[in-house]
Amino acid sequence: MRELRIRLLAGVFIVAGVLSWAGARLWASIGTLPSVPLAAPIVLALIAVVLLSTALSIRARLKAQRERRPEAKGVDPLMAARAVVFGQASALVAALVSGMYGGTGVFLLESLDIPARRDQAIYAGFSVLAGVGVIAAAIFLERVCKLPEDDDRNTGATSTA
Repeated sequence: MRELRIRLLAGVFIVAGVLSWAGARLWASIGTLPSVPLAAPIVLALIAVVLLSTALSIRARLKAQRERRPEAKGVDPLMAARAVVFGQASALVAALVSGMYGGTGVFLLESLDIPARRDQAIYAGFSVLAGVGVIAAAIFLERVCKLPEDDDRNTGATSTA
């Protein structure tokens, strides 16, 4: 499985932000701008919490295994792989959604004197922050589930049994 690339996530965020900003300008010139839902930052924050709690749980279980505690529960490799895939998918979607709300929020900064648009800009800003939280939690989860490097491959030594 490939690791998440920060450059890819940043690229998705920037492209989505620019397209969203341009779309918001076009949409506002034609009629009313669609609103940023209050639920957007809440849902993104909940996803970040789920990812973070999964990462902390797996990390604690792996630590207990390394310390050879008798009550230690093993980590199912398939479950860890599924968690990483969920984290990667969440990070990509969060980068896209955060970019969309970020672009809309930048457009809304032009009209902060209107109370409804100011509220929408605040919701968009919180959505971007929650999306960054999802990305950070997904990267942390990926690092927790990463397999340790094989020393034989890194040093070039061969094992003799």
